[in-house]
Amino acid sequence: MITICCVIIRKYSSIHFLSCRRKTRGSQSIEAFLSNYGTLAPKRYSYSELKKMTKNFKEKLGQGGYGSVFKGNLLDGRLVAVKVLKKSKSIGEEFVNEVSSIGLTSHVNIVTLLGFCFEGPKRALIYEFMSNGSLDKHIYEENLSKAHPKLGWETLYQIAVGIARGLEYLHRGCNTRILHFDIKPHNILLDENFCPKISDFGLAKICPSKESIVSMLGARGTAGYIAPEVFCRNFGGVSHKSDVYSYGMLVLEMIGGRKNFRVGVDNTSEIYFPHWIYKRLEIGEELELRGAGNEVEEQNARKMILASLWCIQTDPSNRPPMSRVLDMLQGSLESLPIPPKPYLSSPPRPPHGSNSNS
Repeated sequence: MITICCVIIRKYSSIHFLSCRRKTRGSQSIEAFLSNYGTLAPKRYSYSELKKMTKNFKEKLGQGGYGSVFKGNLLDGRLVAVKVLKKSKSIGEEFVNEVSSIGLTSHVNIVTLLGFCFEGPKRALIYEFMSNGSLDKHIYEENLSKAHPKLGWETLYQIAVGIARGLEYLHRGCNTRILHFDIKPHNILLDENFCPKISDFGLAKICPSKESIVSMLGARGTAGYIAPEVFCRNFGGVSHKSDVYSYGMLVLEMIGGRKNFRVGVDNTSEIYFPHWIYKRLEIGEELELRGAGNEVEEQNARKMILASLWCIQTDPSNRPPMSRVLDMLQGSLESLPIPPKPYLSSPPRPPHGSNSNS
């Protein structure tokens, strides 16, 4: 009995030692990564400075899969959003992804990383404050409130163009190509003028700009926005075209004012919005663009629809790069053809009473 107990204690002690050793190595690798940036890295803050900045994390702005976001003030008076990462197995990867991908970027449609905290197990990222919050608060009709009224078509169009410019910059404008892999309304932030900025690079992947296909273990992203090839390689290789697909799904939700997948409706064709809108285009029916007050707004809305339907083509090779998407949005409507129907269309209707979250 004594011998068995000694063996067990020794075994668990060695496991604890190895675990601590891995954590130390992980911290050392992150420290090495940060030191490589030198003076180019965003400013580093201590955890005590973080607490002062946020008044002991008094005002919570939101919460996501990787942590909570709090409102704060820098010493120079600038408002900031402080994203405190929660403890998880992937916290090191998430932290490095964020700092490495946007730490050295500079674009009007990419959120600015102003600083970070890396102190023991505590990780935090400090961003510029975006007064109008995330895009999802402004586009879903069932969630609209007096604080977040429905946006007009001109604003929606400018937001779609701005996101496209940000993605084009990530794919072509940087020294290394950055693939975001989590483009969705929740990760698009709006400033006081409703200028959109792409945020949350925790799932991003950096690759040499000449490489088109990237290797990746497992799927990454959010259900409803993930390109088919990301979760099933039979559809093609994973590349910057995967972000193009997510962008198309996002823009279609902006147009419809609803999630692309809708359960609990009586009409089967209305479950999947891209299928519904494509069918109306195909047979020339009225698109029912509520709020489109003039011809220019209606034309811009149609360009958004056609461009987004091109973006969600099932075969990645049929999707346009973001530079071409910008041409579609800013060019003439007459030169924009109707795309082929994406053959991943309306999903089967769930049986009555089934769990809609599955």
